[in-house]
Amino acid sequence: MFAPPRRSAGTQYARRRPSRPVTPELSVARVTLDPMLDHLGIQVGDPAASAAFYDAVLAPLGARRVLDFGENIGYGRSEPDFWIGPTTTPGNARECHIAFTAPDRATVDAFFAAAVEAGAEVLHEPRLWPEYHEHYYGAFVRDPDGNNVEAVSHVPA
Repeated sequence: MFAPPRRSAGTQYARRRPSRPVTPELSVARVTLDPMLDHLGIQVGDPAASAAFYDAVLAPLGARRVLDFGENIGYGRSEPDFWIGPTTTPGNARECHIAFTAPDRATVDAFFAAAVEAGAEVLHEPRLWPEYHEHYYGAFVRDPDGNNVEAVSHVPA
């Protein structure tokens, strides 16, 4: 697996923490002021196909390519939080599940439409998933490498 460039307090990619307090509205949206993950990277078999897929499906979520680092691409809203890079290890890849946060249900629907337009296999069309919680609204598709990619909103309709 590749190692994206390290971020530190002195770089333009330093993790910025929101300065506003957690409100009930933010709690419902599951916003955290102290994220557990700094970034996540996955290996892809066809970097060009995966880049086209993620360019399309992340745009409705407000994310874009933030950094091209050699053959690796970092996506995010303001800094690279999600990375794709070419497969560098032998053997078959294993499926992973990646869930991207959406601010509302319309954005989940837009993610799903962009994924279908990009040729993604549909796993689950957008709907409520009450077995997770009463406001869990998500859509699931497969990316070009077979990963289960989801957009989810936790906000009431």
